[in-house]
Parts: sequence; C-alpha cells; structure tokens
Amino acid sequence: MIIGVPKEIKDNEARVGVTPAGVKALTEAGHTVLVETQAGALSGFPDEEYQNAGAEIVGDAGYAWGKADTVVKVKEPVKSEYVYFREGLVLFTYLHLAPVPELTNELLDRKVTGIAYETVRDRNGMLPLLMPMSEVAGRMSVQVGATYLEKERGGRGILLGGVPGVPPAHVTIIGGGIVGTNAARIALGFGAKVTLVDVNLNRLRELDDIFSGRLYTLASNSYNVARAVREADLVIGGVLIPGATAPKIVTRAMVGQMQKGAVIVDVAIDQGGCVETARPTSHSNPSYVVDGVVHYCVTNMPGAVPHTSTLALTNSTFPYLMRLANLGAREALRQEAGLAEGLNTWMGKVTHRGVAESQNREWTPVAGVLA
Repeated sequence: MIIGVPKEIKDNEARVGVTPAGVKALTEAGHTVLVETQAGALSGFPDEEYQNAGAEIVGDAGYAWGKADTVVKVKEPVKSEYVYFREGLVLFTYLHLAPVPELTNELLDRKVTGIAYETVRDRNGMLPLLMPMSEVAGRMSVQVGATYLEKERGGRGILLGGVPGVPPAHVTIIGGGIVGTNAARIALGFGAKVTLVDVNLNRLRELDDIFSGRLYTLASNSYNVARAVREADLVIGGVLIPGATAPKIVTRAMVGQMQKGAVIVDVAIDQGGCVETARPTSHSNPSYVVDGVVHYCVTNMPGAVPHTSTLALTNSTFPYLMRLANLGAREALRQEAGLAEGLNTWMGKVTHRGVAESQNREWTPVAGVLA
C-alpha cells in the first residue's frame, strides 16, 4: 500500500500523522510511505529522519495525496485540500464532521472513505484515539485559563492558586470525561477550588474517590450549572457525545451572569462547543469577549505542543494504521468492530449515526456497506 503523510496546513497546526518510527515499521512491512517535505519538522522530526527510516520525501502535497491509497493526517482537511479528494481514497484522521456539513458533503460527493480517529472504539467501548489528545487538551485548558485570567489578557487579574491569605480562583468544569478529569487534576495541582458538573452520578462517585474528596461535584441540571458558572472565574467545557454535536450546556444567559473578566475555555469546540456563545477560533486569533467574559475556543489546542502531542497520538493511531495497510480498509474494518466504529463515510454514504443525526442525513449502518 502507498501511504501519504501531508503537512498539516490548519492554522498553527504543527503535529504530523506518522513519526519516523512508524515509517520504519511500515516500510519494513513492504509499504511505501510518501512524506511531504517538512511535514514533521515542527514536531521535532526533520526530513532526514524520515528518509533514514525509508520514506520518500516529496515536495508537493498534491503528489502525497494523489499517489496514496491511504492518507494519514491529524486534523480534518481544510477547504484548500478538498481538491485532493477522490473516489476510493482512504482518509484516516480526526474529522469532527458533526458541525461541518460542508466537509461531509465533499467526502460524500467524492466517495472518500473517511475513518475518524474520534469515533474509533476499543474492546472496552473507550475512544482510544481521542483519549490522548483529550488528555493533552484537558491539561492545557487549565494552563490557558490561568494565562487568560491575567489582566493583560482581559481576565480578572486572579492567580489561579492564590497565595496564603488570599483565596484561589474558582474553576468550574463541565463534563467528567477524559478532558474534565485531566483538567481537574491540573487545576487542583495549581491549588484552585474546583467544581465538576456531570450528568452521570456514578462517574461523580468515581471522581470523588479519585481525588479523595478535594473535588466538589455537582449533578448536572440547569440550576446547578447556572450557579456553578456564575461563581466561576474559569469555566472549562469538556462535554462529549462521540461523533455528534455537543449539547449547549452553558447558555448565553448563564454567560451573561458571569463575572466580568472571567474566562471560558471550550474544549468541546471541535464538536460545536458546549457553551452557547462559543465559536471556533485559531492559535493566530485565539480569544474574543462576550458580555465581558473572555472566550478561548481554539479547535486544535494540542497543536501548540506538537512534540508531546504527536508522540501521544501516534502511539495510539499507529497499530490501526498498520492494520489498514496490511489488510486494506474493507478487510480491516470487517475484522475489527472497534475500527469500524470509526468509519464515518463510505462510497457516498454517512455510516456514523451521530454524524447523520447531527446533520439530518440518512444513516447507513457500517454492517450494511461492508457486507
């Protein structure tokens, strides 16, 4: 199989889909890997390392896309990459299609096989390819929030952990999944007062045990959310419904009741965001203000720490990539039900229920298209 690794061109996206170690394993297995020049440079992997591992370095993104049977990326394609889509191409990357009907249309019209990292499941029903970036983003959300609470960034001028004699900042986390858990760990480490809201009472019990009662937990309902958000200096959104648009847990009215200079970091923005006033931003223009509240809604937060993020991501994605390369997409999807959960588009059909429901499209079960 020919595998293409183009350079990411989303704003300030410095991660890369395959490391030199992955290239070496693929080429030793008899596959050809085309790596666009400088694709891994910002993650700390120069062209020379890829060449030494057996890759062919190509100077044109169109060549990497056009010659490849499977293209491996990190982020969803941007508009300038749509021209490379073609029937039979396998695209293995984060797609986050639910809030992006235009990208969905392009994949369907050109009959691209789209396998999304964020909906692949393992045998325990977990999301192994989303997990590492959720860990990074959850931890980063506290760092980012602490920075934007500084006065020069528009914040309230509050030190997250306070100092002796001065109370710490109050952090409210919406969602007790991977993002929320990692955000709580870092925020507590800073010394902040942390409240976490989740709909799942069993998960709240688990978190209470994990953090030995240092974390305040609240059952999710509109009253509790409104109160927790109103009292917060920093709100972190970490709600996830795999493949589907995130529900708007924090309403505009709730934002309007927050303290001026408070900060919102909506990590759920890839799936549309869980805050009603959230809209996607970039690393070049990361924040904006609504009702005096600073919003940070960068859609590729882990791209700011590309070396760590690339290694964490590819540790998880590479075994799946090797199966796709060795078996071909159809057979790999047939043999592994968890990988088949990642199939979002196939020959002009939407094959993930969450995407179909979010965009009011017809849903074709994976079993039907692979039969």
